Amino acid sequence: MLSDKRGIGMKKWKRWAPAVMILFSVLLNIIGRMWKGFSNFYVNHVFPVWVETYGRITGFFPFSVGEWMLYLAVLLVFALAVGGILLIVMRRRLLEGWKRAYKRYAFFIYWVFGIVCIIMTLNCFLLYQASPINERFEIGGSRDREYGVKEIAALRDYVVVQANELAPTFGRDAQGYLLYQKDMEKEAVRQMQRLGDRFENLKGYYPEPKKLFLSEFYSQQYIMGYYFPFSMEANYNRQMYVTNMPVTMCHELSHLKGFILEDEANFIGYLACVDAEDPMFRYSAYLSVIGYLDRDFIKAIDEDPEIYLEHPQISQQVAVDKMFLTNEAWEQVEKKAVLSTETVKQAADTFLDTTLTLNGVADGTVSYSRVVKLLLQYYDGILY
Repeated sequence: MLSDKRGIGMKKWKRWAPAVMILFSVLLNIIGRMWKGFSNFYVNHVFPVWVETYGRITGFFPFSVGEWMLYLAVLLVFALAVGGILLIVMRRRLLEGWKRAYKRYAFFIYWVFGIVCIIMTLNCFLLYQASPINERFEIGGSRDREYGVKEIAALRDYVVVQANELAPTFGRDAQGYLLYQKDMEKEAVRQMQRLGDRFENLKGYYPEPKKLFLSEFYSQQYIMGYYFPFSMEANYNRQMYVTNMPVTMCHELSHLKGFILEDEANFIGYLACVDAEDPMFRYSAYLSVIGYLDRDFIKAIDEDPEIYLEHPQISQQVAVDKMFLTNEAWEQVEKKAVLSTETVKQAADTFLDTTLTLNGVADGTVSYSRVVKLLLQYYDGILY
């Protein structure tokens, strides 16, 4: 009798467990949005455990575990949809055994969805609810100060001059493309660990960034890197031009330490690279923010061309080195493309903007450019 009761209890648990996980995820998200203290405690004390444990396991694999998880998920959902259509269209012709098998498969997907809700909440959604980096750490200046034309001009000019001076110092091939022979992944980890001496949350273990296998597809989305919450991995686009790689690797690694907001990850990526001994990392840092700074400076001077020309100009070489992909890489991307780049990019932008907005980032993808405010605060007392 006792054995029968345990069997019934186990069946009920299997049936209701996914629903419990989904409801628990919703509850955690609500608490995180309503109580900053809870989110901050989680990011500072609980989230690091996942990187130090699960992140170490996935870090052993030479390929991106998260990327292949994503493709597997697409196949599983596709199979569910096809099976469901067949069940509706051919329900009288299908064998009862096949129907039972499909119901078991659908229940399996139900379980997977419950697990995904938990993982996404713990490794992604809760991170959005933590206090901003300039409230949790001293990054210089005052977060309440309003910066004007003088400050934005000083910062923009500084970055332009530094980038212009570095541009002609690199070895290049016959086409003028930069050459880099060192182990960039290991160097990115070293720079993040060095930055950990200044920011408590950045201390600890880092897996080496991994190349995205289907980088051509991510190139169509203009994606430089990806953080997979399912596997706690930092990934980067192997197709993009080399100047983008150092800061992108550090940007994605910062997500593994709980800095999920894109402007904060941009800021951390910049800081990790800008003081590196490796000139490629410094150059990558300057190039990563020069566009944001230049655009904000132009807005600050009301697009006055005379004022703009009074300031240091971005050199032609720097402008070229800021490319996303080389012409040859773009040709390879388009050659392998299943859908047009315009279609893929539009869909990706809509998805990303919606995801950010749902997680409380009201300005969506525009938030990437908020790194300028953090840089203005960081250089307060240094440049002005």
